[in-house]
Amino acid sequence: MRVLICGAGRVGHGIARRLAREKHDITIIDEDPDLVDQVSTDLDVRGYAGHAAHPDVLKRAGAADCEMIIAVTHFDEINMVICQIAHTLFSVPFKIARVRDQSYIDPAWKNIFSREGLPIDMVISPEVEVGEAILQRLRTPGAIMSASFGRGKVRLLGLEIAENNPLLDTAVDQIRGLFPDLSARIIGIGTGDTVRAPKGSDVLKPGDRAYIAVLDSHAERLTSIFNRNVERSDHIVIVGGGNVGLYVAQTLERESNKRIRLIENDPERANTAVAGVKRSIVIQGDGLNPDILTEAGASKADFVVAITNDDKTNLLISNLAKRAGAKRTLALVNATELAGLAHDMRVDAVLDPRALTVSQILLRMRRGRILGLQSLEDGQAEVAEGVTLESSSLIGKPTGYDDLPDGVTAAAIVRGDEVIIAGPETVVRTEDRLIVFYEEELVRKVEKFFRVSPDFF
Repeated sequence: MRVLICGAGRVGHGIARRLAREKHDITIIDEDPDLVDQVSTDLDVRGYAGHAAHPDVLKRAGAADCEMIIAVTHFDEINMVICQIAHTLFSVPFKIARVRDQSYIDPAWKNIFSREGLPIDMVISPEVEVGEAILQRLRTPGAIMSASFGRGKVRLLGLEIAENNPLLDTAVDQIRGLFPDLSARIIGIGTGDTVRAPKGSDVLKPGDRAYIAVLDSHAERLTSIFNRNVERSDHIVIVGGGNVGLYVAQTLERESNKRIRLIENDPERANTAVAGVKRSIVIQGDGLNPDILTEAGASKADFVVAITNDDKTNLLISNLAKRAGAKRTLALVNATELAGLAHDMRVDAVLDPRALTVSQILLRMRRGRILGLQSLEDGQAEVAEGVTLESSSLIGKPTGYDDLPDGVTAAAIVRGDEVIIAGPETVVRTEDRLIVFYEEELVRKVEKFFRVSPDFF
C-alpha cells in the first residue's frame, strides 16, 4: 500500500518504521529537513522537506497516487487541513488525522468529521488512548500491559514471571487442569528480546513475559495468582497534569474513591488541573524534587504514574518513587531504546503511546473482517480479533495449542453472547469472533483466516 505520512516526529517515525517493515511503500513529509533525513536514512523510505498542508508539497510527495494519508504533525488544525486538501485535490481514499484537543472530539460536535464537514476517515486521539491504557493498568496492577477484546468481555494481560510464580516449569497445556475454574489461556511467551506463540509442552521460566487471554471477570484472580503480593491501588500519584494526567484523574474520580495526588510543574497547567478535578489534590512543583514527591505521598503510594512530556524524566521520577517506597510505578516512554532501561531502573511497567497509535492504524490496513488489533513488543507479534467467514480455512478446526499453524495461538471465541476460552475441545464455526495471537511474519496468513477465499466463488 502507498502511504504518505505527514510529520516526522516520534509518532510519525514510529509509524513509518513499522509500516516499512511490512513492506508498504512509505513517503514522509516534515518541515524540518534534518528529521526527514534521519527518518529516510534510518528506514530507507522517501522523504520530502516542506509544509505538509501545502498542495504543491503534497503533490511532489505523491499524494495523487497514495492510498492512505496519515497526518501526525504537532498541530491538530494542520492535520485537519492536510486531510481536507488530500480529499479535495488528490482524492486520497483513506485519511487519518491525529487530533489531541478534546474539544474537537466532544460528542456534541460529532458532525465535524464527516463527508459534509471535514472528510477524515479516522481520528487518532492519543490522549484518550494513552489515558485508557493507563486506567487498564491501574485496574490490573500486576500487569505490564492490558487490552480489551470481544466487546470488553476478554482481557489480554501481559504478566512478568517472578521466581516464586506457582506455574514455573509447568507445561502451558496443563495450566487449565490446575485451575479449572479460571477462564484463562497463555497465548504468547516473551523471553529476552523475542516473543513467540507457545506449543502445548512449553513451560514458563523466571523473567519470561506471559501474554494471557482471560475472561474479564476473572482478570483480578489471574493477576493475584501470578503476582501474589500485588494489592489494590487505592492511593495513586500522577506526575504530569496535562491532558492525559487530567483525563486519568477525572475518570478515577468518577469510578472510585481512590486517593489521587496530581503533580504538575507548569503553573498554568496546574491551575487548569485544579479547576478540572473535584476530589484530587493538585500540587504545583517538579516531580523530580524528592520533597514534592514526599508531599504527594509517593513513599506510601500504591501506584506512581509518571506521564510528563519527557521520557527520561518519567523514568527518573519512577525510579525515585520506587526508591522512596512506592509499591508500583509506570512510566510513559516513547523511545524504544530508553524503554529497555526500565527494568534496570526498577520501573515496573512502561507505556509506549506510539504502539497504541500504530495498532489503530494497522487495524485499518489489515485485510479481511478484523475488528480489533493490538501490537506487542514493538511489532514482533500481534493479537487480532476477526470474524470467521464460511470459506475460512479454520472452520471445523479445533483450537488447541498444536492444532493451528506454527506461530499462531487461538485465545478465545466470542459466539453470540457467549465467551469460550480456546482449547482442543473447541471447534471454530462460521461467524465466530475469533481472537488469535500470531508472530509478525504470519500477518498475511492470519489475514486469510478472516477473508473470503477466491475458491469460494
